Amino acid sequence: MVAAEELHFSRAAARVYLAQQALSRQIKDLEDELGAKLFERNTRNVTLTPAGEVFLEGARAVLTALDGAAAAAQQAARGLVGTLRLGYVPGAALELTAPIIAEFRERHPDVVVEMREFQVSDPSAGLASRAADVAFLRLPQSTPNLKTEILAVDPVVAMVSASHRHAGRDSVSVRDLLDDPITQSSSLDETHHAFWSLAAARTDATRVEVVRTDSITEEAQMVAAGAAIAITSAAAAHFMPATGVRFLPIDDWPGSAIAVGWTDDEPSPLVARFVDVACSVRDAEPDVVHSIEHRRLASSP
Repeated sequence: MVAAEELHFSRAAARVYLAQQALSRQIKDLEDELGAKLFERNTRNVTLTPAGEVFLEGARAVLTALDGAAAAAQQAARGLVGTLRLGYVPGAALELTAPIIAEFRERHPDVVVEMREFQVSDPSAGLASRAADVAFLRLPQSTPNLKTEILAVDPVVAMVSASHRHAGRDSVSVRDLLDDPITQSSSLDETHHAFWSLAAARTDATRVEVVRTDSITEEAQMVAAGAAIAITSAAAAHFMPATGVRFLPIDDWPGSAIAVGWTDDEPSPLVARFVDVACSVRDAEPDVVHSIEHRRLASSP
């Protein structure tokens, strides 16, 4: 290709650090292999033959394609291209969700983010089944090999019917709630169940009566009907329209951590970059984190 650009074998040989005789021999070997003469040579000039023109055009196209393939491979190795499967439980990362996704897409425009919501019966948001590469989820839970970065802590509240004995109060304690049936998903994660059923506060005398629900809307309907109470998040009280229920802060129960999670010991470059973006947005948005962690409740009518 250098010989075709220079049309002067001595200069071409100098550019590729070869003796002129060695370059001439390589060109002759190539012409023999192709069965076509690429150059016309005389004592004064070197010109491309028609076959040489065609070969030069094809060679340039091949080199351009190789450069593109090399760049794409390097991007893939650095986690700059591909598809990232993002699982999330209802609510995802709350008000942090949109800025995290927007920042990731801006930094990595060649990565396709496939988002999928998982039911509350799968608190791992697809990580346990490997249906997701990375996920927005809630802690605590006992998903095997789970690694997390906490983004914010969402206060936990009691959802009770408008006719419940405590509905008119400003807040409740855990002890106030132990005699009520309580909603619970069909998840097999015992750590998840223990947290949302107030298990740590129970004795044999206050064993929980469970009402199964596998969606937030179903849970709200059960509560409104007086069939059970629910332990849920302050975010649910803020975002979920529900009639016939009240949301009461629980004075003595910890919040639920909203986290970005993954399960590989050595996360893929795409997962690692997504986690980095999630943490950087969290750190850059202290007001948003504060609003999540100190959300004011308004009772539903």
